[in-house]
Amino acid sequence: MTAPGQNLKINGARLWDSLMEMAQIGPGIAGGNNRQTLTDEDAEGRALFQSWCEAAGMTMGVDTMGNMFARREGADPDALPVYVGSHLDTQPTGGKYDGVLGVLGGLEIIRSLNDLGIQTKHPIVVTNWTNEEGTRYAPAMLASGVFAGKHTQDWAYDRVDADGKRFGDELKRIGWVGDEPVGDRKMHAFFELHIEQGPILEAEGKDIGVVTHGQGLRWIECTITGKESHTGSTPMSMRKNAGRGLALVTELVHEIAMKNQPNAVGAIGHIDVYPNSRNIIPGKVVFTIDMRTHLLDKLNAMVAELMDRAPGLCADIGVSFQAEIVGQFDPPAFDETCVDAVRDAAERLGYSHMDIVSGAGHDACWINNLYPTAMIMCPCVDGLSHNEAEDISPEWAAAGTDVLFHAVVETAEIVS
Repeated sequence: MTAPGQNLKINGARLWDSLMEMAQIGPGIAGGNNRQTLTDEDAEGRALFQSWCEAAGMTMGVDTMGNMFARREGADPDALPVYVGSHLDTQPTGGKYDGVLGVLGGLEIIRSLNDLGIQTKHPIVVTNWTNEEGTRYAPAMLASGVFAGKHTQDWAYDRVDADGKRFGDELKRIGWVGDEPVGDRKMHAFFELHIEQGPILEAEGKDIGVVTHGQGLRWIECTITGKESHTGSTPMSMRKNAGRGLALVTELVHEIAMKNQPNAVGAIGHIDVYPNSRNIIPGKVVFTIDMRTHLLDKLNAMVAELMDRAPGLCADIGVSFQAEIVGQFDPPAFDETCVDAVRDAAERLGYSHMDIVSGAGHDACWINNLYPTAMIMCPCVDGLSHNEAEDISPEWAAAGTDVLFHAVVETAEIVS
């Protein structure tokens, strides 16, 4: 296939304006966004995206998980489409670019193709995946997981939020239940542009991250059980302090991650302490450990060491430890041909780049199980994400979308 010319670039100012306009929907309290999945704000953001796609001459399809697919026709109606996209939903205190850059970058590709009068052999489809964040309805990447056959739709519909509201009911309430059976679509390839959500690209002074692998993930929900008692009148030698067990396991998780460097991480995120009173020694602590690395054997070994050592550490101080894996996916290696298209595009456009492992989960990780997939990353300031202070520059956004443009158009094949 013929590579696009070096002068083929998107309209960076238009892309930035679109990002800023979308950010006005579901504003946060500190400059970011709160546009959680299946909220009224999510519905409003979807409607704006649809209006932009239709203005660009695209047709919109929606499946029964609410995934949105905006299609630009190709010269060959029988050719499988090249898909590109990410997600529009955010964390409760999310930034303006996480996910959104990948969706609106895909839209900008179509707008630029229209401006330049370029036709491709393969159709191009810009996608907004439902509930990538997983903050309101766990797990993350829920709808792309159903698309990929990792979850059933009935199971996904029955997920409930903190207020007991079902996913299926809220999807219907906001008016975004489509009529397409989820997972029926076939892809020639899938590309996802995303901010790095880490500090590596900025620290290395690189414009582009060529994502070769995603990290595998294990979420391990742990319960440490001790005995509630008075903090003032219980002798130190007679305490069964579940909080102390948490501290020991916290250090164990850090130790395991550190000795499995590079590209291995581990931390405790969500913690519930019972009874959570100032003058009562905790009798129970429930918490979730997040372990990740891009090598499956290493990931399994990290989890095995945790499960082997944590019960003993807790038993030594008179408390018990129980754990179960409540979330997982194995590390994906992205398609070499698609990865090469990304790397070649960065080279052709003169952008500095490096190979990188994605530290976060993305919809592309599920789609990679079905179809050739690759990811592109651009830097973000101080590596900060899932935070209203998340920031990128217009130049980083344009560079990442330029590389996406070239990789997608080369894969979709220019015919005129």
